[in-house]
Amino acid sequence: MALRHAVLAALLDEELSGYQVTKAFAAGVANFWHALPQQVYAELAKLEKEGLVAGREVVQEGRPNKRLFRVTGEGMAELESFAATAAKPAFLREDLLVQVQAADHLDAGVLIERLTERYAFAEAKAALFEEQLRRMRGGLDEAEFLLRAASRVGPYLTCRRGRDFERANRDWCRDVTEVLRARQVAGEDA
Repeated sequence: MALRHAVLAALLDEELSGYQVTKAFAAGVANFWHALPQQVYAELAKLEKEGLVAGREVVQEGRPNKRLFRVTGEGMAELESFAATAAKPAFLREDLLVQVQAADHLDAGVLIERLTERYAFAEAKAALFEEQLRRMRGGLDEAEFLLRAASRVGPYLTCRRGRDFERANRDWCRDVTEVLRARQVAGEDA
């Protein structure tokens, strides 16, 4: 996937400024795509030049003017073409996994600290995703929302994947920490 497709997907529901697109990335798209604000702005400029998005200037009083972008018909065709191609499997590149791979040769106490930090990060991020999901559902339970909600289901499903991913990270950190602590105790008893 290229950044262009993630930006086009972020613009599907409404016209957004570059700032709003970067906020959308931070709030929702970040669970499957990371981009710096300057990358988003550069991509919007490219997409506009290629005719995949259309921008318009909005005059604001007391603040700088802003530019709003929307997906064009050509942009929708680009997304449809992207969706028609087979998705490539993602590969995980994770520093913490390299550290755990080398656990037998490292200070277990330091590694447990790293795992504890990542556990807390994953727990907090999963909670943020859960709150976003609650807001998206409104007063509906999940099954009812997924079946009948008037709003788009795609953002909900990707947010749910982000929550589940962070829960899995949290659980893995907990499990590895327990193993390392048990091995420390067993080593002390030997």
